Amino acid sequence: MNVFITGASSGIGAALAYEFASRGATLGLVARREQPIKDLIATLPNSEKHHAYACDVTHRDELIAIAREFDRAVGGVDIAIANAGISVGVKTQYYEDLEVMEKVYQTNVFAMASTFHAFIEPMMQRGRGTLVGIGSVGGIRGMPGTEAYCSSKSAVITYCESLRVEMKKHGINVVTISPGFVRTPLTDVNPYPMPFILTPAQFASRAADAILAKRSYATIPWQMGIVSKLLRILPNCLFDKIFGNRKQKPRNNEIHRA
Repeated sequence: MNVFITGASSGIGAALAYEFASRGATLGLVARREQPIKDLIATLPNSEKHHAYACDVTHRDELIAIAREFDRAVGGVDIAIANAGISVGVKTQYYEDLEVMEKVYQTNVFAMASTFHAFIEPMMQRGRGTLVGIGSVGGIRGMPGTEAYCSSKSAVITYCESLRVEMKKHGINVVTISPGFVRTPLTDVNPYPMPFILTPAQFASRAADAILAKRSYATIPWQMGIVSKLLRILPNCLFDKIFGNRKQKPRNNEIHRA
């Protein structure tokens, strides 16, 4: 089993790397800086099998070249996980936040498409493969102060659904994983309660099961799936009243990226 993971140096990405390595996979791991990836690989089972790649995932052609290099090196990727993401507070009324919003979309949405693009043709030729997009329950309804993050994850969910229907006839599975709260650098700055929060290892174990089962969509933990469905059907007047004064993720904070 050959698995390619972006945003793999910390948090969810690192936990997924450890989980799949523990299940015998050969990994291609991508992050902006090479040394953290090498340090991670040194801790993984069968460390000599894994490949480290330093790349900013918003550099489209570089990312595609790296992905195809790994695909050739291992004789075909079975699972490609587009995990790289940014979470930071954004408010549209601030001009400087517009650039931050662009960076969020470039990483959370466009880099996912670039990742998948690299593998679709070879997967089509083999008639098999799995593309995994990491969404979020934050993509179900827009929370105040997270205009970029929530909308980008909503785009991820819809994008993966569109791609799933298109790819099915080619034998390619598209899996959307929507995490609830996972204790990572992305959530450490959140100033509000985070129900049902998981450790990265707990999340990764459940996510790997869902990916290998080729589930089309999975919310992890399942309790947050119920919460998100309830929020989706909540009338706007009640939703606005409940969340209008909710504490918000800091804006202009350091942008956290794997």
